[in-house]
Amino acid sequence: DLVVSAGAKTMGLMKTGRAQGVVNTHEIITGEFTKNTEFRIPGKDLEVSLQARLQDGLLSFDASSLARKLLGDTIYSNMLLLGAAWQLGQVPLSHRALTGAISLNGAAVEGNLKAFEMGRWAAAYPEDAANLLEREVVTLPQDPEAVREAHLAAYGSGRLKAYRKVLSTIEDPALREAVAKGYHKLLTYKDEYEVARLLTQTRAKAASVFDGDLKLTYHLAPPLLSREGADGRPVKRAFGGWMERAAKPLAKMKILRGTPFDPFGYTAERKMERQLIKDYAAGLQKLLCKDSPETREALIAWAELPLQIRGFGPVKFANATAAAKRRAELEDVILSGGARTATAAQ
Repeated sequence: DLVVSAGAKTMGLMKTGRAQGVVNTHEIITGEFTKNTEFRIPGKDLEVSLQARLQDGLLSFDASSLARKLLGDTIYSNMLLLGAAWQLGQVPLSHRALTGAISLNGAAVEGNLKAFEMGRWAAAYPEDAANLLEREVVTLPQDPEAVREAHLAAYGSGRLKAYRKVLSTIEDPALREAVAKGYHKLLTYKDEYEVARLLTQTRAKAASVFDGDLKLTYHLAPPLLSREGADGRPVKRAFGGWMERAAKPLAKMKILRGTPFDPFGYTAERKMERQLIKDYAAGLQKLLCKDSPETREALIAWAELPLQIRGFGPVKFANATAAAKRRAELEDVILSGGARTATAAQ
């Protein structure tokens, strides 16, 4: 894959004019993303580095997308790469030896043999392979506002009504969109009831993608059952299929959310999440009267701040603290009529 191939360790083993490679340019999420949600793969930069080192010895294409389009499953992407590498003379084995090994392995033989030949075709006719991917039909995303409202309706607890009430007071399209994203994020915090609701849909979603008898394992960190790890974060535990049965009644209990009868509502994290909603609604009401061309940029940034409050447990608390500091800076700018916008932007 692109990230490993263009990594410093791998690049250090390559010699221009001698090393060759067939690389999958599909950007695959790495473990770094679990630690830093702002992490982005610098795909173009990595491709440039590889091209500079391998020059004519490099063939790169989106093997994952090609495998999905031609064979219906990205799992064949590595076999596509092998076929392409063999076609370019980079694998010193005969066609008979490789296809024989695939057959002897006994795993998805027909699909892997097809993938191998498709990889050969992609290497022999790279322009045709590229054109095939370009012609791929792209499903246009749903209207974001409709998606948010549908989520709030499923989330329950009267959140959709509160959401619409706040948005009805905003006329400017850009500011309205910013508030819609920020307020929706706060209103739909992922508590035990929401996790249970989503979990009840997991099997159906998995069955729509995978065939056969599915055995699902759920990795969760229930607040009342989990211990903290060395890093201060809850340690997840594996739960079997019985968790699906437990999730159904728990999901229905969302009517207790925010009431004195909510057993999970007394934790520090739930109290913080409810307070963030109150502070946002109150702050917006106070700041909207200061809306002007001079304060609009800062007001939009303030409205979108909740998008930075991600994660669970100590991660969420840390993000909330950072967001609170930034919120104070932006409020200072807005209340001053935009006089310090340049400073806040820095």
